[in-house]
Amino acid sequence: MSYIDNIRTFVRVYELGSMSAAARDQRISAAVASSRISQLEDYLSVRLFHRTTRQLNPTEQGNTFYEGACKILEAIDEAEAAVNSITQSPRGLLHIAAPLGVGRRLIAPLIPEFKKEFPLIDLRLRLSDRKLDLTAEGLDVAFFLGVPEDSTLRIKKIADCPRLLCASPGYIKQRGLPVSADELTNGTHDCLNLRYPGAPEFQWPLQTKDGLQRFAVKGPFESDDGDVLTNWALDGYGITLKPAFEIAEHLSSGALVPVLQETPPIPIQMALLYTHRRHQDPKTRLLIDFMAPRVQAALLASQPA
Repeated sequence: MSYIDNIRTFVRVYELGSMSAAARDQRISAAVASSRISQLEDYLSVRLFHRTTRQLNPTEQGNTFYEGACKILEAIDEAEAAVNSITQSPRGLLHIAAPLGVGRRLIAPLIPEFKKEFPLIDLRLRLSDRKLDLTAEGLDVAFFLGVPEDSTLRIKKIADCPRLLCASPGYIKQRGLPVSADELTNGTHDCLNLRYPGAPEFQWPLQTKDGLQRFAVKGPFESDDGDVLTNWALDGYGITLKPAFEIAEHLSSGALVPVLQETPPIPIQMALLYTHRRHQDPKTRLLIDFMAPRVQAALLASQPA
């Protein structure tokens, strides 16, 4: 397996552009990753990367070998998947990604249950609100809120998630209830916005009497972590736009209350994303079939009455 391991390491170094990043991805040391690349170069009698203290770039031979290496690994993965399908005992490792709020509240609690039902499959859960590249980051499945930009991915819709604008009673006591969505943009109220590099939505889409409108909201605080926004809202620092499932407990307790209910945000789609090749893997299909109905049920249970 050492030659195959060397190829897998080479592919991740090529895709991530970093020896250390590839090592972290494969859970090996940077020294082991470097050794694997050196072994592969010795075997092929070529240099696969130009190395400097600051940069690592593929050579012409490295670019050529990458294309063939991907085909080799894809053939191995498909062969293993076919064997697993025949034996009806899928095994191996799945890498899953999800937004922070989705992962913490909906996905993480289901991981042990999935592992109990399929003990030969190990799972790695990565949580982030930033935009992810499934292929570059070696992900099998990603949960996603919104509409994906990459049309080459396969998508399985789970549900449309209701969203609402909310604030704490303390904020409302101090600043008053907003009576118009225009107050979100003219400085009358402070808005807590989710922003991160590559974020697809920098405006709040609200349903008004004149139809859907987008409001470029204003406020002193922004974060790329949705739970940070929830905590700021709980502490009385502003109004935030949240999926209902993320704040269901705070709505029930009265710690957060809906505002501007006559101009609600449009729902946001929750879906599973995966590549066409990943769907051929039995363990990926098992995960999708296991997660989708359970997450859908949890979302329905969390919707406000």
